[in-house]
Amino acid sequence: MNPPASDVAFSPAVKAVQERRGSRASFARLEAQGGWRSQITPELAAFLAETRSFYFASASAEGQPYLQHRGGPPGFLRVLDQSTLGLADYAGNRQYITTGNLAENPRALIFVMDYAARRRVKLWGTARVVEDDAPLLARLWPEGYPARPQQVILFELAAWDGNCAQHIPQLFAAEDVGRTILQFQARIRELEAQVASLTHSAAEPAAPTPAATNAATSPAKT
Repeated sequence: MNPPASDVAFSPAVKAVQERRGSRASFARLEAQGGWRSQITPELAAFLAETRSFYFASASAEGQPYLQHRGGPPGFLRVLDQSTLGLADYAGNRQYITTGNLAENPRALIFVMDYAARRRVKLWGTARVVEDDAPLLARLWPEGYPARPQQVILFELAAWDGNCAQHIPQLFAAEDVGRTILQFQARIRELEAQVASLTHSAAEPAAPTPAATNAATSPAKT
């Protein structure tokens, strides 16, 4: 029987701590059902299609961890199939720590944080760098994005899990807030124009009624 997918994170040392602190039973029930999911579901694919930022963790052969931020337009982290993600890697500060780590240790983790929805998703797997593959780079490149392409990173999923919203501050992207403000400003201008029109109409003298006009023009009776 294959080990549960969650064993990618729940090592024997982790399970020992869970046992000591009283959470092992609940995770054992999860493991009995197969553990975490190991394929990209439609729900996860939809979530990743809106992703504009995530953190990519790697480690050297000696185990020294490194965490790198990756950002781009929505959907720059692409779903290639049920177990593979890909992204075009842009030229940056030329340290190449992630590239060097993956050359000797393919284990990696992607941590996606959606602050607006207060949701986080963790994806464990292995990753590799692909150089000099122009068709693949073109396939993964976010159209119109102003960056210099360099290489491709492919990520093979082993397991993924989503956490609750506890302790996640709710933050919104500046461009999203800007669009909302513009919508409110346009609505305010529309309402101001309606108020001005109504005020102008109320200030105009009322047109005389036919009865009033006849009374004013008829000769007085003696």
